[in-house]
Amino acid sequence: MESLYILLDLKNMAENTLESTSEVQNESVLASLGLDTNLFVSQLINFVLVFLIVWFLLLKPLAKKLEERREMIDESIDKAKEIDANLMMSEQSYKEKLEEAKKEANKIIEHAHGEAVVLADKMKDQAKVEIDGLVVQAKKSIAVEREEALSAVKSHAVDLITVALAKIVSSEMSEKMDKKVIEDALKGMK
Repeated sequence: MESLYILLDLKNMAENTLESTSEVQNESVLASLGLDTNLFVSQLINFVLVFLIVWFLLLKPLAKKLEERREMIDESIDKAKEIDANLMMSEQSYKEKLEEAKKEANKIIEHAHGEAVVLADKMKDQAKVEIDGLVVQAKKSIAVEREEALSAVKSHAVDLITVALAKIVSSEMSEKMDKKVIEDALKGMK
């Protein structure tokens, strides 16, 4: 609103100036060049009025909007740079964590391999102990069976020898004596 009052004041001043210049018009240098002073002043006033109207109503708000837009674009660029920096830091952090995970996985694999070797050795040793136990048990079983077989053979041998001696000797030896003679003979065989 103030700009309109200013413009009106300027117009009034221009009109006053026109009146005063109309007297001097004939004498001025412009007249000698063929220019109309009243027309020139009125065009100058119109130009100033139009310029002020355009300045206050169009250019000043437009300049303000352009400045706001420029600030918004600058903020967006700054945020984009910040996001880019954060992304690069995130990528670097990701790579570091991935490298740590690989190292940890390798340690776990090495540890598992070591445990597998220890477990395999332990299982081999346990298998050897079990096999040795089975061998000892088998030897004992064989020894027991051998003793049983020898006892059976001895008792059959005693019976056979008794029968054979009885037929050969046909004497009247008592059965106890026969057995004693046979046992002494068997002891001598060992």
